[in-house]
Amino acid sequence: MTTSSGTADCARLRPPLDGIRVLDCSTILAGPLCCRILGDYGADVIKIEHPAAGDGMRGHGRAKNGIPLWWKEISRNKRTLGLSLSTPGGAAAFRRLAKTADVVVENFRPGTFERWGLDPADLAADNPNLITLRLTGFGQTGPYASRAGFGTLAEAMSGFAAMTGEADGPPTLPSFGLADSIAGIAASSAVLMALRVRDRGDGGQVIDINILEPIMTAVGPAAMTYDQLGIVELRHGNRSTNNAPRNTYQTKDGSWVAVSTSAQRIAETVMRLVGHPEVIDEPWFSSGRGRARHVDQLDTYLSSWIGARTRAEVLAAFEDAGAAIAPIYDARDIVEDPHIRATEMLKEVDDPDLGRMLMHNVMWRMSRTPGSIRFTGRALGADTDEILHEIGYSDAEIAALRAEAAVA
Repeated sequence: MTTSSGTADCARLRPPLDGIRVLDCSTILAGPLCCRILGDYGADVIKIEHPAAGDGMRGHGRAKNGIPLWWKEISRNKRTLGLSLSTPGGAAAFRRLAKTADVVVENFRPGTFERWGLDPADLAADNPNLITLRLTGFGQTGPYASRAGFGTLAEAMSGFAAMTGEADGPPTLPSFGLADSIAGIAASSAVLMALRVRDRGDGGQVIDINILEPIMTAVGPAAMTYDQLGIVELRHGNRSTNNAPRNTYQTKDGSWVAVSTSAQRIAETVMRLVGHPEVIDEPWFSSGRGRARHVDQLDTYLSSWIGARTRAEVLAAFEDAGAAIAPIYDARDIVEDPHIRATEMLKEVDDPDLGRMLMHNVMWRMSRTPGSIRFTGRALGADTDEILHEIGYSDAEIAALRAEAAVA
């Protein structure tokens, strides 16, 4: 199965990461997403899982007929190898495999790889061009390095939770893997930078990335604001301290829409549309911060106008005026949206277990070397024999590893 994001002519060109081998030793969620992105653009990703337990991602999310759905997407374009890295035979097989690899991605607690005899320095001695990306909750050094690290903790410690939610409500965590996803995308960028360094002849290296830093960056300059001004930013619900009106508003038929006026021209357009052009001439209206100081007044104007109309009427009026608005979507709305479908942000693929299924497409479009969904997530150990044969193992040696419970 090959599902390309580009044209037939473009599909004949080599993918950007064709010839790159990635060993995905990571679990739940940042590392697997990083490797999925690399696989989407042509890398030969080998997903290494414990031969008995498998990756915990197999148990995340909903299942259909006992088959985990999220696994089909997060592990697409990955061959699967059931391999116990903590056994002597499994560690030896990994070291042999690492000699053929370009990238290793692991997210065990610091010191775990070393305890198994897989110190990145030793791997690099056998393969000087190897890039090892170590993705943990808090990094390889520092007082928190040995702590268990999950996206939820990063969302709490990054300032995200403190700044999310209503002003008089509790700090709010996302109900999905936000910090992990941001870290996974950042990690794929780090791998590409390291490959660039290697390809200019400067060899491999070890990348230390944690889940906390990328989401801290996404939250914005709160730490710098505190450092320079002594101000601790607080949560304001759906409002922004940088501009107004910016909020969610309920329509006459019970739907919700989101309005943004980050640009001055858009703010002026919105106020004309809702029947209050007089505020445009107020001195405070000329900047986002000034408008934010009058947010109650502006929100009242928008709430009244939007609340008197259906969602369809509101969206049509804003579009005709050239103002910025979006409906608040649930999953059904996303699937049915004509723009999302026309631009193939979601892609129909064929799966050997479930038949036709819809999943997120590759994340960006490249005109000459598009990514593709070549196959969906596989069963545990589906490619074990094939991969071990590629690195020189005989059938007898593979049988011995199975007897050791080192492979599945």
